[in-house]
Amino acid sequence: MYKISDFSKITNLTIKALRYYDEENILTPSYRDEENSYRYYDENDFQKAQLIAMLRTLEFSISEIKDILATCKNSDDLSYYLEEKKNMIESKIFREKELITKINLYIKPKNMEDKGMDYKIEVKEIAPVTVASVRYKGKYSDVGLYIGKIYKAVKNDAAGAPFNCYYDEEFKEDADIELCVPTTKLISGSGISAKRLPAIKAICTTHTGSYAKLNLAYKSLLDYAGNHHLICLTPSREVYLKGPGMIFKGNENNYVTEIIIPFEEV
Repeated sequence: MYKISDFSKITNLTIKALRYYDEENILTPSYRDEENSYRYYDENDFQKAQLIAMLRTLEFSISEIKDILATCKNSDDLSYYLEEKKNMIESKIFREKELITKINLYIKPKNMEDKGMDYKIEVKEIAPVTVASVRYKGKYSDVGLYIGKIYKAVKNDAAGAPFNCYYDEEFKEDADIELCVPTTKLISGSGISAKRLPAIKAICTTHTGSYAKLNLAYKSLLDYAGNHHLICLTPSREVYLKGPGMIFKGNENNYVTEIIIPFEEV
């Protein structure tokens, strides 16, 4: 048996830490003297302390360590928990890299003016178009889950840039979206619809750059509609003239997106 001072030396854990782990019920001494409440630790406690020290160096939280100690029975169990922790860290790194990308959009380079895009608004007659499509309710970023499926069904019969139809009048976390690929003929498959979209009269503009600033293009269109007494209708369209590939995203500053909003006059 080891008294707490000796146990501290062999585990590289401070007495303060050992008392804290005792209070948190993750490393309780095997024996406690009833007369003076002195703590004494055995070999099993030493093995557990080694595990706790290792998990702390890997920045496991106290609650995570409690969870592991309650269910971890062998090295295979531990490997599973470490793998799960690694996946959590990788997911966090991915989210933070995305956040850095967004932050960079708002960092103005030195000696450069902050020039907004000059959007040219056009009124167009959009011709009818045959499409293969998937309509879903979900996040805007979920489009990537369906685009490959559509192109697999379409094969060599794609006939233009893909586009999204947005059926909501306002921004929503779970949006009503239809992903469309123009085709030379009606093509359907499992979970894929074939249809012919009707001709529409619409106000249109082209946005060059990141999707994160598409809202500025929408603002220009809505401002135009308001100034010209037009009532905007749904669904609006985003036509991805140049965008990310199936594997590589490419330079988002070179993305080209046409926004099409159908309208009627007051």
